Amino acid sequence: MTPRIDSHHHLWRFDPLEYGWIGRDEHPLRRDFGPAELEAVAAEANIDGTIAVQARQSLEETRRLLSLAADGGRIRGVTGWMPLASPAVGDLLAEFADNRLLKGLRHVVQDEPDDDFLLGREFNRGVDLLRNHNLIYEILVYQRQLPSVERFVKLHSDQPLVLDHLGKPAIRQSGFAEWAPLIRRLAEFPNLACKLSGLVTEADPVRWTPEELTPYIETVLEAFGPERLMFGSDWPVCLRGVSYRGWVETVETFTERLSPCERAMIMGGTAVRVYGLAPAP
Repeated sequence: MTPRIDSHHHLWRFDPLEYGWIGRDEHPLRRDFGPAELEAVAAEANIDGTIAVQARQSLEETRRLLSLAADGGRIRGVTGWMPLASPAVGDLLAEFADNRLLKGLRHVVQDEPDDDFLLGREFNRGVDLLRNHNLIYEILVYQRQLPSVERFVKLHSDQPLVLDHLGKPAIRQSGFAEWAPLIRRLAEFPNLACKLSGLVTEADPVRWTPEELTPYIETVLEAFGPERLMFGSDWPVCLRGVSYRGWVETVETFTERLSPCERAMIMGGTAVRVYGLAPAP
């Protein structure tokens, strides 16, 4: 039986300086979120395993997430952070080489002032090293940065890549017409998978409706297919507009028309393949 995998969630010890992207009025997020709470919400939604993803650009957080994953429980892997543009990144990758729980790396490109940050020479030199360590690179960008993503993906045709949150479409700004052709072109690259996550916060978290998300989800279902789509909760960030279980049920509703095999791929099989997850202990 295919395990149900949440390919994208976070854990943090809240500090207003470290998590400045969490607004002062976002009281539900301005607290700690740890493994015990993750276990509770994942169990309620019948999720068997998870991928913990960085929320800070620090080696300290990467090490902490790996330590939490090593403690057992539902965390099967970690997408961490390293300074990929640093001349020292090769030594850092060697330091973590024996840790099989490290599945990939991510940089918060969405916050970079240069929309072409992904095309930087030093950064790409660091990304080139990931293949030698069987690590994924995860792409976190806003819709406006997708043109540079296409050029980045062309540079790394042999590197496993994952696009977070459908490339963060500008749902609140009715950006579907501009987003759709960009995402279809990206889906032509077979080494790129996509996470079905993060849409509620790109819509209006208070007033979003499933109907508003339908064209975006239908587009990636057609473009990537279930074999390159994976469910992600984006918990606890999703709490801005939906509960953990609520997002699970929303995705399940959107995929009801698919075959059982296709639904199983989206809800776990794709993540198992892409991240090379080991069976549950």
